[in-house]
Amino acid sequence: MKGWGWLALLLGALLGTAWARRSQDLHCGACRALVDELEWEIAQVDPKKTIQMGSFRINPDGSQSVVEVPYARSEAHLTELLEEICDRMKEYGEQIDPSTHRKNYVRVVGRNGESNELDLQGIRIDSDISGTLKFACESIVEEYEDELIEFFSREADNVKDKLCSKRTDLCDHALHISHDEL
Repeated sequence: MKGWGWLALLLGALLGTAWARRSQDLHCGACRALVDELEWEIAQVDPKKTIQMGSFRINPDGSQSVVEVPYARSEAHLTELLEEICDRMKEYGEQIDPSTHRKNYVRVVGRNGESNELDLQGIRIDSDISGTLKFACESIVEEYEDELIEFFSREADNVKDKLCSKRTDLCDHALHISHDEL
């Protein structure tokens, strides 16, 4: 009987490790898709469009402390985007990387609503995947909303790496490399 206890413990540890890797693949993929969607939405806004920020109170000298800032990266616009961006996860499918056996999430619907021109062979598309990815995205937005607004309020390079790997630790470095090589 003692042998079975060790076998059960070993099996439990292996299953736990596999579940943790799947969970990390999911959260990393959701973070990377979230960054892609936010970057695309920000790029769609007319760079000349501005919004007034600051206090609308009149100062003792009769002036106001109002500043015009670009709308695309304003907190108001980013907050609005974060409320609806996770709905876009239904436009993603799951692909298993043949060399690493890790899950990647790829956009399968074009921005205009039509199917992407990419080869969909080997990509799983179903409501379970999109629902799970949407839930992971919503969890990330809820937990890291301040970081997302901070990162996207100014232009930055390598946002996926900085946000998904370094700041939030949702992606490990090996996974980051495999995504970028796709």
